[in-house]
Amino acid sequence: MESELKTLNPNPAQIQPTQRSPPVDDNLTKDDRPLLKPEPVPPGPTQNPATTTAPDIEELEKKYAAYVRRDVYGVMGRGDLPWVEKLLLGLALVTLVPLRLVSGLTVLVLYYFICRICTAFLAPNREDEQEDYAHMGGWRRAVIVQTGRFCSRALLFIFGFYWISETHRDIVDVSFNGKFGTQTESKDQSQDSARPGVIVSNHVSYLDILYHMSSSFPSFVAKRSVAKLPLVGLISKCLGCVYVQRESKSSDFKGVSGIVNDRIKEAHQDKNAPMMMLFPEGTTTNGDFLLPFKTGAFLAKAPVLPVILRYPYQRFSPAWDSISGVRHVFFLLCQFVNYMEVTKLPVYHPSQQEKDDPRLYAENVRRLMAHEGGLVLSDIGLAEKRVYHAALNGVFCQQ
Repeated sequence: MESELKTLNPNPAQIQPTQRSPPVDDNLTKDDRPLLKPEPVPPGPTQNPATTTAPDIEELEKKYAAYVRRDVYGVMGRGDLPWVEKLLLGLALVTLVPLRLVSGLTVLVLYYFICRICTAFLAPNREDEQEDYAHMGGWRRAVIVQTGRFCSRALLFIFGFYWISETHRDIVDVSFNGKFGTQTESKDQSQDSARPGVIVSNHVSYLDILYHMSSSFPSFVAKRSVAKLPLVGLISKCLGCVYVQRESKSSDFKGVSGIVNDRIKEAHQDKNAPMMMLFPEGTTTNGDFLLPFKTGAFLAKAPVLPVILRYPYQRFSPAWDSISGVRHVFFLLCQFVNYMEVTKLPVYHPSQQEKDDPRLYAENVRRLMAHEGGLVLSDIGLAEKRVYHAALNGVFCQQ
């Protein structure tokens, strides 16, 4: 399930890695091209991956530092491992991996049947050409949310995240952002005005989704095909996912951006409405950087709840970058223990100037998250990520 959706320049070679890509207004459009498959790069300022050599990779890693893996397993998870690491992998392969696979599938199937029972004899909400069960109330919704949070945390436990460190900041300094004073959890505001409309988080791994499901069970943005997947499809409808639909069947279809804005406003005004969750970076990083934010989460002018995720590691980095999904899952399941640190900032209430300028609003929240989370601001984006991945594939194809 992918929650970051945006427009991509179709020619990555024309984008300089040291320059910021122009802002994209429709940040909820997804490019389906796979990140880890070689694709031809036209001649230009970027080297052809087929002729990229190992020494060139060091230069690429400096330019695309936000996407570089620096764990024991090396770039793309294909590094030369010491014999001790190979021994640990072999031991985990015959013990941890089978146990975790069976346990994880059991939890997934169990929750699927819970969702199936709770939605029995009910028609999904089909407003704006969407399809979800998130707006139903009563005991059905309560069971889906509570068991969903429990099962999500159980999956994280199965994956080795036995303890998750959570820090709640009641007050943060925003004076560095050009604003006066601080952002606090004000007790003077009414509950309605203090309630955020959307959760915004940095994006490091698909594990981010499991954490947010276990914490607040929000709605995400996903491709339309997710709704048709076995098991996961029904669960995504119970989450209230907003599905991307490239072609509209009705002349008054407002588009994904309009639906998300309405959902954010609804969540801000109604405590019973499902909360939206967006990753404004639009793609994953190695966890040490923060990419430019898209404006989709900030167009509704509602308060946002910033959440910062970090994955400290010793051997394997849970960050999903420059490594295939199958290889990543295998190495993750082979780790005896994994770590996650979460920092929740106070609800960020935009000033009138920020409400009038979504780009300013997005940039101020981004700088605040980088400041509080110790993250490095980066100006590159998904297009540069594709260039880096294409170059890596060119090198490893030669070996």
